[in-house]
Amino acid sequence: QVQLVESGGGLVQPGGSLRLSCAASGSIFSIYSMGWYRQAPGKQRELVATITISGGSTNYEDSVKGRFTISRDNAKNTVYLQMNSLKPEDTAVYYCTAVKDGRRDWGQGTQVTVSS
Repeated sequence: QVQLVESGGGLVQPGGSLRLSCAASGSIFSIYSMGWYRQAPGKQRELVATITISGGSTNYEDSVKGRFTISRDNAKNTVYLQMNSLKPEDTAVYYCTAVKDGRRDWGQGTQVTVSS
């Protein structure tokens, strides 16, 4: 099992930026991909961005393309989500996820609130 710990959430004004971090520990060997999902109140959890650990291939949800960037530091077993030009509709709990051997593990989530 992979343990995931997120950090970096908080309150930011519209147009501002935040960087989320997700540190992986435990059974991290051969993790295939890591990424971020989010869940706003009353809505389903949705994909935000993913990155493969070996090749660094990325995938983004359409509404965040050009504003969010996912990256990884394999030496630190950490994935980042740089979020720029934040909008109120980006407000949600952001969850880190890791996929390994067909299993998906989740972090506990970090709150991001975009409000003036």
